[in-house]
Formats: sequence, structure tokens, C-alpha cells
Amino acid sequence: MAAIKLGTDNKRNVIIFGVLLAIVAYLAISQLMSGPSRPPAAPAPQTTTPRQRTRAGSSTPNSTPNSIPGEAHKLPSMGLDPTLHLERLAASESIVYEGTGRNIFSMDSTPMRIEQALASARPSQRTAAPVYTPPPAPRPPSIPLHYFGYSVAKDGTHRAFLLKGEDIFDAGVGEIVDHRFKIISIAPTGVQVTDLGYNNTQTLPLESN
Repeated sequence: MAAIKLGTDNKRNVIIFGVLLAIVAYLAISQLMSGPSRPPAAPAPQTTTPRQRTRAGSSTPNSTPNSIPGEAHKLPSMGLDPTLHLERLAASESIVYEGTGRNIFSMDSTPMRIEQALASARPSQRTAAPVYTPPPAPRPPSIPLHYFGYSVAKDGTHRAFLLKGEDIFDAGVGEIVDHRFKIISIAPTGVQVTDLGYNNTQTLPLESN
């Protein structure tokens, strides 16, 4: 095997590398041996005995004792008498209600008087609603025919002669004159004619010449 010759600088580097490797190995072994780190334990709370709390609370009447939450506070007696006095209880039970108004606990009490109103809230006189009066029906126009004569047949039937403007009509009972006027009856003194447009019947008297 050939020998390796190292110079002075190389020897120094090897020594420094060995020292660093030893330090790293020591730190690694220390971490493994010590185990996981734990936080420091909290200090235990200081507790006081009931005797100590009683002495602290009885030092001054107005001072508030330092007690554990949820524990009742001890108060001074203040001269209270726990004795039950039956005569005082009987005296309080014998008190009778003597109010000036209506006794709400009695069924026989006088009912409450309700003041009457001085005037009605509604008006005394009511305005009558106006009565609707329908307008009068329009009067039908007069029939524009003039009865100026008649004729009698052998069988006794009558025919009327009617005049409208310059037109002359010869009509019997039941016939229609000028497409609008129907002859109802014929007599020597007058003729009854119905206006079909207005359903209006009028009597036309016999006019003299």
C-alpha cells in the first residue's frame, strides 16, 4: 500500500474536522439521553383552612373575606333573634281588609260605579242622506197624423183617412201607416193610433175642414 503524504495545511484541516465531528457527536448523544423537554410545573395554589378564613372575616365587620368561589360567606349575627313569636303571627293574621274602594276578594262587594259620559261622542243630529229622485221619463212625442175622415164598407167596417204633411193614407184597423203607426180602432169621432217606436197609444180626434 502506498503511503499518503500530507502537507502541513492538510494535517491542520484534518484535525479541525475531527474536533468538529466530536462536538457534533457529543451534542447528539446529550439530546438522546436527556429525553423530551417538559415545561416547568406551575406552583401549587395556596389554600387556607376554614379557621384562617374565619379569623380573616371576623377581623373587621365590613371587610369581604377571601373565600373559594362557590363557598357561602359567613356574616355577623347583627343581633337577630331566631325565636318564633306566635303572638305576633296571630296579630298579623287578625288584620281585616278595610279599604275605601271595592273589595276584589269578596263576591258580595258593591260593584264599582262607572261615571256616565257627559255627552255622546257621536253627533246628536244626523244629516239625512239626500233622497235620489229619478228624473221624469221623457214624454213621447205626439203622433204627426191628422184624422180628417172615414168611410164605411157594406159589411160595416170603417177605414180612416189620415194626413201626414202632404201624404194621405187610407188605413183600416190593424194596418200600419208610414212604417211606424198602427191603427187600433176607428170611430166617427176619433181614431186610436199606436206609435210603435215609443209604444205609445194616442187618440186622434176627427178634424173638421
